[in-house]
Amino acid sequence: MVAFDGRLVVLSLRIAQIVLAIIVLALTAYVANWWGGYWHSMSPSQINFLLFDAVWTLLALTYLTLVPWRFSETIAHHKFAILAVETLTMIFWFAGFVALAVFLSDRVCYGHVCSAAKAACVFGAFEWVCFAATTAMAVMHVLRTSNRTPRNDKADPNLNVQDGV
Repeated sequence: MVAFDGRLVVLSLRIAQIVLAIIVLALTAYVANWWGGYWHSMSPSQINFLLFDAVWTLLALTYLTLVPWRFSETIAHHKFAILAVETLTMIFWFAGFVALAVFLSDRVCYGHVCSAAKAACVFGAFEWVCFAATTAMAVMHVLRTSNRTPRNDKADPNLNVQDGV
């Protein structure tokens, strides 16, 4: 029987998060560009927020993978910092896909741009599920290590990408 390896699970989730963020970025950028060209006005705030979510996620994933991998001995590699970034990103995705779903639910919507907006909403929901999983892992790590001394607040290396991965 193969032993459970938390690093492999987190790495798989991180790869899924990157791919989903790029997909949502492309879809929402297409919808925002179409809206500006067709209506000659700003795209809806729901589309803009989901576009922000995708860009934020790429920045957050840079932190969540690079800091534990290369800067594990610095103050930036702290379990509460990792938990904060995970939680904030999960909340952003939840708010983004729910807002877009509500916006699309009461509109007459047709064509390719409508399909792209609906797909962005669905991929945003999947991204939220991925971040909910990694946030739950970060919460479990914080709770598991809460009785340690304050000097030992480093994140669990099993939850982060390691050298050679």
